[in-house]
Amino acid sequence: GKVSGRALERLLETALSQIRGNKRGSFSYERKFGHPSEEDIGDLTDLRQDIIDTCIHMQSSGLVLHTSGNVSIRVPTAPKLMLVTPTGMDYKALKPKDIVLMDFKGNPYGSREQKKPSSEWRFHADIYANRSDAKAVVHTHSTYCTTLSCLRLDIPAFHYMIAAAGGSDIRCAEYGTYGAQELSDAAVAALEGRKACLLANHGMISIGKNLKGALKLAEIVENLAEMYWRTIQVSRGPIILDEAEMGRILEKFKTYGKQK
Repeated sequence: GKVSGRALERLLETALSQIRGNKRGSFSYERKFGHPSEEDIGDLTDLRQDIIDTCIHMQSSGLVLHTSGNVSIRVPTAPKLMLVTPTGMDYKALKPKDIVLMDFKGNPYGSREQKKPSSEWRFHADIYANRSDAKAVVHTHSTYCTTLSCLRLDIPAFHYMIAAAGGSDIRCAEYGTYGAQELSDAAVAALEGRKACLLANHGMISIGKNLKGALKLAEIVENLAEMYWRTIQVSRGPIILDEAEMGRILEKFKTYGKQK
């Protein structure tokens, strides 16, 4: 029978798709999940190295011990994909190719074989899926944050720098088994209106517009956790700033540390 012009157009389109898929090895995946092609995403080597550098800094500064903690970044050219540290690998031995590229459902992305992602990949993914402002996520088991999290304590407004985490306190998320969906759900809830939280009996999470910002906030929160822990060694505890004062501080923080 005669093939219509539209049917012929569809056949040509399908053939072209198959050719592209054979060339790239990932076209069907891109079509299925709506991600850009590997060519469109571009070279991610520098971002992968930024993650490694962040991990090494965390280790050298004492925020993590050995391979505890993990780091990720949202891919700028593919905002529904992330780069995340692999599980169980020595930070100082990491190479850019070891950093895992994946989507928010746990699917590895691309045509080459990859390492297994961090066991905590799920809360990184869910934070990105729920927070468009989150471009990078840092998770640590830093000493004082983890100490307070084991006591399941929020950090109240005992110091104005609490505002750096986006609100009038830093919440401690409900407990969930590491790597489980319940932990991810608890973290997302504790981060509502915030840029950092503690994880009960576990550690802490900070988010930022970039890795530098997320790392800086992780350091600030650890410092605040240490100060708060020290104040509660005194029986009466610290004097807490009221909501009115924290409202004034949060307004001032909109321009805090900015030259312009």
